[in-house]
Amino acid sequence: MGAARTRILLWYVAILLFIFLVGIPVFRQLLFARVDQRVKDDMVEKLEVFQSLLAGELIDEDIDNPSVDEAWLENKDARLKTPYIAKELEEFFDAFLSRQVPEDEVYLIAFVNGEFYKSSPRGRPIILKKDSPLMQQWAKATEAGKGVVGGNDPEIGDLLYFVEPVKLNDQVLGTFVVAHTTAGERAEVVEALMVVIQVLGGVLLVSLILAWFASGQVLAPLRSLITTAKLVSESDLGQRLPLQGGGEMAELATTFNDMMDRLQAAFESQRNFINDAGHELRTPVTIIRGHLELMDDDPQEREETVALVLDELDRMARMVDDLVLLAKSDRPDFLQYELVDVRNFTEELFAKVRGLADRNWDLAEVAQGKAEIDRYRITQTVVNLAHNAVQHTQIGDRISIGSAMQHDKLHLWVQDTGEGIPLTDQVQIFERFARVAKSRRRSEGSGLGLSIVKAIVESHGGRIVLNSQLRFGSTFTLILPLHPAPTVINHDTNSDR
Repeated sequence: MGAARTRILLWYVAILLFIFLVGIPVFRQLLFARVDQRVKDDMVEKLEVFQSLLAGELIDEDIDNPSVDEAWLENKDARLKTPYIAKELEEFFDAFLSRQVPEDEVYLIAFVNGEFYKSSPRGRPIILKKDSPLMQQWAKATEAGKGVVGGNDPEIGDLLYFVEPVKLNDQVLGTFVVAHTTAGERAEVVEALMVVIQVLGGVLLVSLILAWFASGQVLAPLRSLITTAKLVSESDLGQRLPLQGGGEMAELATTFNDMMDRLQAAFESQRNFINDAGHELRTPVTIIRGHLELMDDDPQEREETVALVLDELDRMARMVDDLVLLAKSDRPDFLQYELVDVRNFTEELFAKVRGLADRNWDLAEVAQGKAEIDRYRITQTVVNLAHNAVQHTQIGDRISIGSAMQHDKLHLWVQDTGEGIPLTDQVQIFERFARVAKSRRRSEGSGLGLSIVKAIVESHGGRIVLNSQLRFGSTFTLILPLHPAPTVINHDTNSDR
């Protein structure tokens, strides 16, 4: 059970590690994308402020930009007007940049007449130095644009930028650029992510400890099952699992207990069967031994003893054959189904049983139709019932057989007007080695006849019904499906009257 608990924990660890290994990089990229989008939104907002001032418009008071000097909303600088010459553009840039407070890693850069003029803040990374290729490209820009420049410098990261030319009558007076490096923003993301990883690591450790104890609780019924199974032995089949709560574990406990109930019943049935069989076989052995020990040299007595011994041996052989037949009745190949004509089959049965003894035999009713049965086994069953009826009737008594179709069932019956069966014996009449206690004659059977009948009928998926009344006779009715489905039969009771 410890191995199962460890495997559960390892699977739990593997799942969590997989989630972390996949989820953290995805989470990191999502955060980077959110940061980049926020940066772009800020840059666009700054660009909109610049464009509004350049066009001589008032700044929208709804613009939420901490880099905009609130004084603009009250006292507008006279230099912040639409420029028509380079000098006015320089004054515009002076006024605009002087009142900007860029956030970290944000750079506002001004170009006039294709040359770098001023920036805010003044300190810039190498990629934004005055004579860098990128700065030269922006200085000569004639159309608005935006882009991303990948950087190998971890102190800078990627560079996002927006370019806005300042034109007068299609003549470019200068250029305004808003640039933003991402290294700092992303470093903050990574730092926050490391904190998250540390917290999740602690959560993982705590969850693993809790999972270890939780798995122990979940597997507790299995440990109880193992302990109970180890206590089960042939002499002690009474062990059962306690039922607690619901769910799969309760279902497992119920299934195990049901299995133990069936196993205990099977063992008890087997034990009783062996005891009964031993008792029944011991009787003829005792008879044979007793007569052989007392046998002397008298020819007549010797002949009588030999005849008795042979009779008892024949009875033992029949009993063994019946036991073998009962053992085979649980096998899937016990029955060989075939489609039979019920009318012809009933008439054949009647022809066979009427020669068993001198009785008033009667073919009561014959059904029309076909049924799928094992002809040999059902014949054996009806003959067995007829022989049983002969043993419990006298000359002149009536024994009738018949067949009928009712719904999707075939009914075959053997009815006699013999001595009948007491009500108290009808319950146990089909048990192995059972005989009616008040029978007027000693049965010559093995005590397994009705046991075999019941086994064959149940193997067909049917049942046998007994109706009997003392001094009025008995009726045994076989109720068989016309087209039986394969079934698993557990024969634990049967016998003769």
